[in-house]
Amino acid sequence: MATLTHHDSPQARPPGLLARGCRTLSPFLRSLRALLPLLLIVGSSASAAGPGAQWYNEYLEKDLLYPDDEWHDYVTEIGERLLAVSPHKGQTYTFVVTDEPFVNAWATPDAYIFVTRGIISQFQSEDELAGVLGHEIGHVVGRHTARSRATSRIGQLLSYLGTFATGSSSMFGLSQNLTSVITAEYGREHELEADEFGTDYLIRAGYNPHGLLDSMYQTSSYENFQNTVKKLPVVYRGITSSHPATQKRINDLIMQSNHLVPDELADPERDFFAMINGMTYGDESATGIVKDGVFYHGSLRLTVEFPTGWDVRSTASEVFGVPPAGDAQINLKRQSPPEKNQTPEEYLTETLRRDDLENGEEIQVGPYIGYIADVKVASGNAQARTIAVIYKDGGVYLFNGELGATGDVATFKKDFEATVGSLRAMTGDDLRQVNSQKIHIVTAKPGDTYAQLARSVPLSKYAEETLRLINGDHPRGEPRAGDPIKIIR
Repeated sequence: MATLTHHDSPQARPPGLLARGCRTLSPFLRSLRALLPLLLIVGSSASAAGPGAQWYNEYLEKDLLYPDDEWHDYVTEIGERLLAVSPHKGQTYTFVVTDEPFVNAWATPDAYIFVTRGIISQFQSEDELAGVLGHEIGHVVGRHTARSRATSRIGQLLSYLGTFATGSSSMFGLSQNLTSVITAEYGREHELEADEFGTDYLIRAGYNPHGLLDSMYQTSSYENFQNTVKKLPVVYRGITSSHPATQKRINDLIMQSNHLVPDELADPERDFFAMINGMTYGDESATGIVKDGVFYHGSLRLTVEFPTGWDVRSTASEVFGVPPAGDAQINLKRQSPPEKNQTPEEYLTETLRRDDLENGEEIQVGPYIGYIADVKVASGNAQARTIAVIYKDGGVYLFNGELGATGDVATFKKDFEATVGSLRAMTGDDLRQVNSQKIHIVTAKPGDTYAQLARSVPLSKYAEETLRLINGDHPRGEPRAGDPIKIIR
């Protein structure tokens, strides 16, 4: 649990807490000031760590690499097999699997290739995974980032700023900016060239060249699923969305390269279905989940721990807890940020127009600043009311507490303060603790349908459509007897 530090005077503030005299410095400018050395290094020093190395180090620090060495080894084996037949044979590449549920893959100019577990879960073969890796290697070989328009570097630097200000690389995917920024928005010419390079590498490495086409079909199906089933915008900005007439173009490339295709394809590096059996699937905490009295929110990247024994529940807009006796409540809501720069105290008194606060103090919860106060009880049966606000990663988190006619005031205030002080950023261990869903491989039996299989999977929404999607049968396909089928357990 994070330590909640009270600040009765400016002298009591720890280093880094905003002083009264610095209130006019906005959070954005404070982040920019802290990141200027980083931005200067990124922009001017050829010898400094490149963007891929910085991303990798941040993923490592945040414990957001997929925690299975076999998968990192497997992806590296596929990547090295493709590199061996490319112009970059012998050069050092780093292949990384991130522990993130969204569908994405991207390359950086310093030869880091990232793929999420989310995109791997969509594939049906090693050929498809190799298709994505070959395409991303093609971007590095083609030096597409360096050849992109200079204006794109502004977006890259601002995105670095946003990432480090929030303290989480995964926020890129959640905000749908990652690939378009880190690859500097490759244009049509660059995507065409990466397709050509990737197809050539697949053929020369002994893979089925249709693997690239199949991987594009899968990511295209994912886009369609997001748009038509979930009614959500598409996160993936890689090999599909910027490609005109994708399937025809890749078919043409394969036809032109047929003379290079061997009579027999080389064996895969590993059994793809054996590898994917047991892989973590989805993000149960994306919209908020309560487990053992702790609230986890994957998208907001935070956890809050309520007092032991309290009943904790969450809705789409708030999380709240009540003690066994039921005569008290603590709730948490995410608020809109202020329109102008404000301290947490000013947010309460000016934005929320609270004129009923007393005994207020500035606080710090880990790296986050805030304000806590009592609320005057003017009417009703409540013995005490409390309020607190915490600034975290550009968001404003508002806690309210109320003790009814029974119960001890001192104990309630202690519980409230402990709950506020427990707010912290989610770690990779947190995500893995609450995201218990795994992919399991079964063999389809005669008469099996996705509707039948969906009845036994722990998905509350779109279970049938999801199974159809991850098995390459979206939107209307059905299992074929004898085929390996992915289900969720």
